[in-house]
Order: sequence, then structure tokens, then C-alpha cells
Amino acid sequence: MSQAPQTLDIHHGDNLPIIQGMEDGSFDLIYIDPPFNTGKVQKRTQLKTVRDAEGDRTGFQGERYRSIKLGSKAYVDAFDDYLGFLEPRLIESHRLLKPTGSFFFHIDYREVHYCKVLLDSIFGRSNFLNEIIWAYDYGARATKRWSPKHDTILWYAKDAESYTYRFDDIDRIPYMAPDLVGPEKAARGKTPTDVWWNTIVSPNGKEKTGYPTQKPLAIINRIVRVHSNPGDRLLDFFAGSGTLGESALRLGRSAVLVDSNVEAMEVMARRLSFAAPRWFGFTPSDTASPSSACESLFAQ
Repeated sequence: MSQAPQTLDIHHGDNLPIIQGMEDGSFDLIYIDPPFNTGKVQKRTQLKTVRDAEGDRTGFQGERYRSIKLGSKAYVDAFDDYLGFLEPRLIESHRLLKPTGSFFFHIDYREVHYCKVLLDSIFGRSNFLNEIIWAYDYGARATKRWSPKHDTILWYAKDAESYTYRFDDIDRIPYMAPDLVGPEKAARGKTPTDVWWNTIVSPNGKEKTGYPTQKPLAIINRIVRVHSNPGDRLLDFFAGSGTLGESALRLGRSAVLVDSNVEAMEVMARRLSFAAPRWFGFTPSDTASPSSACESLFAQ
């Protein structure tokens, strides 16, 4: 049977009424990375650096550079009733999944325990399969507690007896003590556990888009490769910088993205232009400059 052509649909607006208008069982994989309810303004400042002997920073081989501020992106990450905000959207997620589908919920330590109880009530405790810890080691260190350096990704199946898990497509990682396992195993590497060590998106790397909460493509690629099949249809209704969309298209899947933030739309328009997406409720600007022209740093 021939595979359906890949498509990418991007919707601008409040995600709840948009996903309420979608058909039952229309997605094989749903991943969401909602605001974490930190109570803070999430902000990323965009900078361009030029070589300048009197500049404000030192770069490669001791050369001096001057920073030019191009702008900033920000949003307030606070809700009076966070679970009340999430619940109808999580109920829709369960409805939208196919019988063999999986749901991935990305959150941090502040809310994960409350969200887990809510998700158990919607998906059923028996359909909870993994608490994945994305661990990273970047940024400032706390001085009065252990530095929080991880996010949590909760994995639920629509049906724990029948779901997609492509074991042979798992990316392998090096053994910590290769001499103990022999050359053949060492060369092949091992499969990751439920703790995924991966750095954040580098402020100075090619992957950066300038969006405040962008997640690494490597993390999303692992989810997409293992928990969906080529030709499947994926959904992210807190799409942000569009990482799920890029992953899906480059790995032979289709995707639907939703976000209410105009800045997110602009970032996705630059990042996903290669895919010729279909736009709903938004018209991309023809004058948007490529995100790779900027260097982005978190503003603390």
C-alpha cells in the first residue's frame, strides 16, 4: 500500500476550539510542551556579534566581539488555575489519538506531580508507560538547593496492550565502560534508559530559532522515530518553535501544529519554509529574516 503524501498544517489561535474541531482518532502521536506555569516572564534576547577590538566579549582564539541587540521574544508563563487550563485540552488529546497512538506530555518539576494525577484520570493509570527524565547540565547553579537540571516527559498509550514502539529505530548511545562489554557491543552501543542526557539548544548553535522555550531536535526525533511509523500523522498544539513539525517532516511523517503566539508563527514560518506548510488563521511575512542570522541568549 502506498504511503500518503506528507503534509504540514499550521494553525494560529486558541488551541482548544481548534483541536475540538478535529476528528476522533485522527493522530498516531501527540506531543505537547505546554507552558510550565513558572510564574515568570520567559524571555530570549536576540543578538548578533561582529568582530570589534573594543567589543564586550571574547571569542575564538581571543578575538574580541561586539554584541548588537536585534530584539527579544517573551511571554508570561503563569496561570491562576493551571490544571483547569490543561484538563479540557488533555481530554481532547485522548479523543484525538488513534487506538494504537501515544501521548507525550513535557513538563517540569513544579507541576508534574499534579499533572500525572490528572492524566491518570483521563488516560487510565494502566496506560501510563514511562516517566522520561530529560537531563541537561547548562546554566547557573543554585546555592541553597540541588540545582534543578531536568524536565519530565510522561508517556501514555491510548491502549497499553497495543501501541507503536519501534525498538530497532532507537538511537544507540556509548557504553560508559566499553572495555567491560567487548568490542562488538561497544561498537554497537546501547539503548538509552528512561533518563535521556542531552544538552539544551545551544544559544550559539545552528539549531537555535530565537524562541524562548525551544526544545532540542534530538529529543523530539527520538520520540518520533520510535513511537510513530513513516506516513503517520502527528500533532503538537503548543507548537512554539515548531520542533515537532521539523522532526516529523524530516522523518517521513505528517504534522499538524497549533499555537496562539504570533512570534511562534513567525519563527515557524522561517524554520519550516522548506516544507511549504498550509497556514490557517495566519499569513507569513515575506520580509522575515532567517533565524540563523541571529544569536540568541536567555535573559535571566
